[in-house]
Order: sequence, then structure tokens, then C-alpha cells
Amino acid sequence: MESSSAGSRERLLYEGRFLSLKQRGSWEYVDRRAGAAGVMVVAVTPEGALLLVEEERPPVGGRVVSLPAGLAGDEDAAEEPSQAAARELREETGYEAQALDLLGGGPSSPGLSAETVSFYLARGVRRVGEPGPQERIRLHAVRPGEVRSWAREREREGILIHPLLWAGLYLARL
Repeated sequence: MESSSAGSRERLLYEGRFLSLKQRGSWEYVDRRAGAAGVMVVAVTPEGALLLVEEERPPVGGRVVSLPAGLAGDEDAAEEPSQAAARELREETGYEAQALDLLGGGPSSPGLSAETVSFYLARGVRRVGEPGPQERIRLHAVRPGEVRSWAREREREGILIHPLLWAGLYLARL
């Protein structure tokens, strides 16, 4: 498969079940086959705690703490990013939001991937249940003013902190 984009040709090098390895000029990169986009949710409970998730991430060989996150359109191409953000918040944390406000977004790792991520601020957050049974997530509730020291402690334990967590907090002004 070759296509022209911005004057350079794109070539498919490998296609897996979910990802494709492509080349444009001399640059190799990864793309999601379904064209799914990432979403991340900044959610603070009525008690004032920021919801963070910790889960195993095989590509980095360890556990990673991040904002609740997932993909829009990976199972249903018609799913809007805001719908995916609401779904992921519920699945990963057991919380729902009355409203989700788009904070901004952009490429998540533009040197490696074509993926983009959109950040949402969850308003009117309330607990409605437990995280979904298919999720193997440890939920953390941390006061925004304590996140930096809490994250440093997790790093000392060998847990990685997703750098986009900091971008989401910045956009939410937390």
C-alpha cells in the first residue's frame, strides 16, 4: 500500500491485528489500524481527590500511573471522543461525570506514532460502581496538591508515571 501525503509517499511495512508499521520517506512510525484516537480524563471527586489509574503496560515492562484513558473508535468507528472519555472513566474508575469539557489535545508521541490524544475535564463526578471486571486497574485518589510528591514516591517503587498525566493537569489548571 502506498499513498501520497504532503508530497511524500507512505508505505505499509507491516500490519498486525491492531497496529500498522508505516514508512514515509525515511521515517518509520506506528498507526492504529482502526484510526482510533486517544482520550484522557481529568476527574476530581467531590471530596477533592484526583482519580488516577495504575495498570500493567507490556511495552514498557511495568506498571504505569496515568489519568483514566482509552481509545475512541477502536470498537465502534462512530464513537465520538467525548463518548469514549465517558466510557473509559466509567470502565476504569467506576465514576461518571455530569459533563465532560474538552481541554485540548494533539499528537501523543509524534516521533513514533500517528496517534492523537484529547484531554477532557470531568465535571460533576460521582461514584456509580466499581471499575469494569475486564479492567486490571488499581485506582488511586490523590489530592491535586499532593500529586507531585505522590508520583515521586511511586517512581521510587519502580512504577512509571505517564508524562501526559502532567499535560492533563496543566490543561485543567490543577
